[in-house]
Amino acid sequence: MLPNHHAPTLPVLVLTANDDFEQLARSAFSLGTNFALSVVKGRVASDAATLDIGDAAVVVVDLDSTQPEEFPALAMLMRRISGSAPVVVITDVRHESVPRKLVQMRVADFLVKPTTPVELASACASVAQNPMLGELKEAQICTFLPAAGGVGVTTLAIQAALTLHRGSSRGTLSTCLVDLNLAHSACADYLDLKPRLDLREIEPHPERLDGQLMEIMLSRHSSGLAVIAAPSRPTDMHPVNPIVITRLLDLVSLRFDHVVIDMPRTWFPWTDNILRESDKLFIVSTPTVPTLRKAKQLVIDTSQRLGRCSQPQVIVNGFQRRFFSPGLRPADIKRTLGEAFGGTVPYNPRLVREAIDRGVPLDQVKRRSNVAVALKRVIFSTAASQKKIAPSAPTPQIPQKKPPAGGKDRGLSWAH
Repeated sequence: MLPNHHAPTLPVLVLTANDDFEQLARSAFSLGTNFALSVVKGRVASDAATLDIGDAAVVVVDLDSTQPEEFPALAMLMRRISGSAPVVVITDVRHESVPRKLVQMRVADFLVKPTTPVELASACASVAQNPMLGELKEAQICTFLPAAGGVGVTTLAIQAALTLHRGSSRGTLSTCLVDLNLAHSACADYLDLKPRLDLREIEPHPERLDGQLMEIMLSRHSSGLAVIAAPSRPTDMHPVNPIVITRLLDLVSLRFDHVVIDMPRTWFPWTDNILRESDKLFIVSTPTVPTLRKAKQLVIDTSQRLGRCSQPQVIVNGFQRRFFSPGLRPADIKRTLGEAFGGTVPYNPRLVREAIDRGVPLDQVKRRSNVAVALKRVIFSTAASQKKIAPSAPTPQIPQKKPPAGGKDRGLSWAH
């Protein structure tokens, strides 16, 4: 690579205590690029408070993720720098929480060891040319979790993603729908798209997953909605490396304003982290006594397990108002779920089936359908209404199920 003599020289400051990494950094910035390298021998845990970055255009931190004191020290350094220079972190990822912590600190980029001189130089060149990368805000994450099978999570997640996408002014950068129901992926099928996420290619080398590779694995709906989905593989039930899922969502959350996640019912090692970091968590139920019981218990278990400051909200899907026949009434559901009640979505199986069969959004079948209107109301009304959990509160009693009139059960028919 020949130097560009017309470009200004950009100083890079590297903080490392590792001789091998120092040598790698010197190799990286002697490749003919317009960088002037300064190396400070030390660790962020001991030097964060005194490190003089001077006129550095980029700060590179060699972080030891096995030492807990490194993270608060890095946070202190980020506060001291306060956006004056982008920070690139080089680290081992020994735990799935490491990428999330780095993103929360607003580092401009991070590379996973082992890295190469070319990768390091490229990352620093990128953030130096785009200093605002260090100030990007993460997306608002809206997650849909089923209380049971067949409750219509995929339909609601798709409609929620389209609603958020159409309400944004950022066009294709607005919203991304992520299908994490990896064994039974359906989002791409519902939208008549080809799923492009190839986990078999990523999983052996998660460090290869970057913005460019993510872009290749995105599917695009005609509306502009971005979709990340893998081909459905119901016979392949091996657990996916949590680092792959975390890194994928970190990249997505930096790229888009809104991320909508369709979660599987099964709990995986990466489930806790996703639910904990979600800005809105919706548990989807149907208006049946057994499913409402499961939804209520899932609210309690999830809140206690994750320690969320705001409790999940339950969406009751496929609700029918019955004025002169037995069945659960709105008052019964509200009394059952208490503060966790987020709202109801009406029963409209004909609309949903046609949308699924045609591979189109609900609004393309019927504009301003009762399903779309109700879901929009739920999504936006819960933004400011989620309240703190009261784990010690007694669980409300669920009304006993009554047999339907005529002995015929008119159950929910929405596909999941």
